[in-house]
Amino acid sequence: MKKLINNPELVVEEMLEGILEAHPNHLRKLSAGNILVRKDAPVNGKVALISGGGSGHEPAHGGFVGRGMLDAAVAGAVFTSPTPDQIYEAIKGVVSEAGVLLVIKNYTGDVMNFEMAAEMAQADGIKVESVIVNDDVAVENSTWTTGRRGIAGTIFVHKIAGAKAEAGDSLGEVKAVAEKVIANTRSMGMALTPCILPAARKPNFALADNEMEIGIGIHGEPGTHREELKSADEITLHLVNKILEDMHLTVGDEVAVMINGLGATPLMELYIVNRKVKQILTEQGIKVGKTFVGEFMTSLEMAGCSVSLLKLDSELKELLEAPADTLALKVL
Repeated sequence: MKKLINNPELVVEEMLEGILEAHPNHLRKLSAGNILVRKDAPVNGKVALISGGGSGHEPAHGGFVGRGMLDAAVAGAVFTSPTPDQIYEAIKGVVSEAGVLLVIKNYTGDVMNFEMAAEMAQADGIKVESVIVNDDVAVENSTWTTGRRGIAGTIFVHKIAGAKAEAGDSLGEVKAVAEKVIANTRSMGMALTPCILPAARKPNFALADNEMEIGIGIHGEPGTHREELKSADEITLHLVNKILEDMHLTVGDEVAVMINGLGATPLMELYIVNRKVKQILTEQGIKVGKTFVGEFMTSLEMAGCSVSLLKLDSELKELLEAPADTLALKVL
C-alpha cells in the first residue's frame, strides 16, 4: 500500500511542521505536545474553545483554529485520542479569565481524556466547561462509544460556539449555544473504500468492489449494514431519510447542510450528492439556509461521504454566518 510519508511514527509531527511552515501568520505550536493554537492566543476576555482528537481527520481539527472558531486543536496519534496531559497543556496555553470550553466528539477515549484534563485544570482554578457532540444517527453503543458517535456535525459546533465566544459572551452562554447546536444537528455517512493507517500499511477493513458500507464511522467502525453499490441519488436518499426520521423537521423549517468528503471522494461526486440533498429537502418544504461542500472531517484516504443537517433559528443562522478566518473554513 502506497503512502507519501517518511517514518510512520512521525507522521503527526511532520504534518504539523508542514502546516506551520505554510501558515505562520495564522498559527503557532505550543512547545508541549502536538497542539496548534491561534497566533494571538490567549485572547484576553474571550472564552477559549479547544477541540481535538486523533489525527487522520484533516482538516479537522487544526484547520479550524483561528478567529471565529477554535483557539486550540490537540492532535493525538492517528485515530487515537490525545492524552490528558496534552489537553491540559492546551488549556493552559490559551485560557483567559473568561474560561475554556472543550468540544469533545463522543468517543470513549476522547471523553475520558478531555474530562481528565478538565479536572486537572479546574484543580488549578481554571474555569472549564465541556460539551459532547453525538450527531451520528447511524448507530449507538458501538465498539468505540457509549451512545452516538460524533462526526462531521462537530464543525457546526466549532463555528457557532466560536462565533459566540468571539463576540465576547460568557462561558455559560457559549456552552449553551454549543449544546443548542448539538441538539439540532444530525449526520450520517457511508464508505466506498477503507482507509490505510500509516503504521499498519494495510486497509483497516475490507469491501468488495461492488460493496459499500452504510453508516460507517470516521475511524472505519462498522455501520448499519453493507449492501451492493447503488447510485448517488439512492445513497443520498437513504442517508437523508435516516437523518430526517430523527430530526422531525416540518414544512417551513430552515437548515444548514454539510456534504463532507471522507478523504478520497472527488468534489464532483460531493456536489452530485448535494444536488440530491437539496431536491429531497425542497420536496418536503424545508429551506436550505447555507451549504458547505468539501472535506471537513476526513478518514485518511477513505472514499465516501457524510451528510449533516443543522436546524437553524435566527440566533444559529446569525452565528453561522459570522466572520471566521481559519485554514479550512473562511466566512467573510
